[in-house]
Amino acid sequence: MGGGQGQRLYPLTKERAKPAVPIAGNYRLVDVPVSNCINSGLKRIYVLTQFNSVSLHRHIQQSYKFDAFTDGFVDILAAQQTPEHAGWYQGTADAVRQNFRHLLSAGGEIILILSGDQLYRMDFRPMIDQHIQHGAEITIATLPVPRASVSSLGIMQVNADKHIVRFVEKPKDEKVLEELKIEERLVSEMHLGSNTDHFLASMGIYVFNRDVLIKALDNDRTDFGKHIIPEAISGHAVFAYIFKGFWEDIGTVRNFFDVHIALAKPKPPFDFYDAHAPVYTHPRFLPASVVTDSRVHEALIAQGSVIHPSTIEQCVIGVRSKIGEGSKLHEVVMMGADFYQDERQLQSDTSEGVPHIGIGPGCVIERAILDKNVRIGEGVHISPSGKEANVDHPLYCIRDGIVCIPKNSVIPAGTTI
Repeated sequence: MGGGQGQRLYPLTKERAKPAVPIAGNYRLVDVPVSNCINSGLKRIYVLTQFNSVSLHRHIQQSYKFDAFTDGFVDILAAQQTPEHAGWYQGTADAVRQNFRHLLSAGGEIILILSGDQLYRMDFRPMIDQHIQHGAEITIATLPVPRASVSSLGIMQVNADKHIVRFVEKPKDEKVLEELKIEERLVSEMHLGSNTDHFLASMGIYVFNRDVLIKALDNDRTDFGKHIIPEAISGHAVFAYIFKGFWEDIGTVRNFFDVHIALAKPKPPFDFYDAHAPVYTHPRFLPASVVTDSRVHEALIAQGSVIHPSTIEQCVIGVRSKIGEGSKLHEVVMMGADFYQDERQLQSDTSEGVPHIGIGPGCVIERAILDKNVRIGEGVHISPSGKEANVDHPLYCIRDGIVCIPKNSVIPAGTTI
């Protein structure tokens, strides 16, 4: 599912769909679910798109091409008007409903539905095996979460055989929360520890029997989490598959920022270096990065970057990034650039007084996200310190205490933000 507006991730979604947002210096968010499918042996994949989808389409087309000797594909199903449906997708369930003819023509008795904007590594085969063994009609991937997280998630209550008997969207009532707590037997089975309450949250990952999905969508309901799943629990065999690994919904600027800073730690919560389950993406054929006489502490540096003598602490530096001499970066997510500037372009920038793409000399930047192709002039200072948590400005915005410089922005030399 790749069609949402991603308003909470603005301005990173100003010119792109949320699944097309760059992540970890080298990838796009959509690479995660597609790679999970490929690594699970599932190679008939549709990506449903609608909003700001040009860059997402381009990335899918450039990245995922199977050879002529396999029946695998990663195809795009963009929102369109048809004789049956004249409007846009109204939600996740409506998006699937409008594309039934394509999904059913692909064959198979089981349909897996995924979000396009989550960070996790999961082999879907055990989930599908459990679905078949339990005789389930619907299986929902769930994750144990502490009480502090339940107010923003859909919470499941299960019985002894993991049959879901109740679903509550974003519960806040204390009495309800007490009823939804994971039973002690399951807490012990999952080795969660008994020093805090735990709850089973929906990950937004669903396995449906094909005929059950057809019946479940034979209505005007628009969303799986809000409508289809709660209504299905009372009339269908709906089971929970309990996932114990790392999972993060990249739903807000703060989530995006915090995950990236954690990825640069010595023991990150998510490992992109798994040889048995790699994350695939568009091959760029870039040269190795050059780092000259710099202090680098806890950083990811993507290929094709050129870093002159500078200080980089707790940062993620994206592809083709350029950082000028004497600059200091602390807790910065720099997405890099889509292209290298040639000599003619660099000379044109100089004659017009425009900064080159990248970060100029003598800059100080902290707690910031720099989107693709930004131009940061010499001596620029960027920091959220002393400012309100949320600010809108022609040159930048601040979300949850993080300064965001939108894609293709130009920050003149000497500017202080």
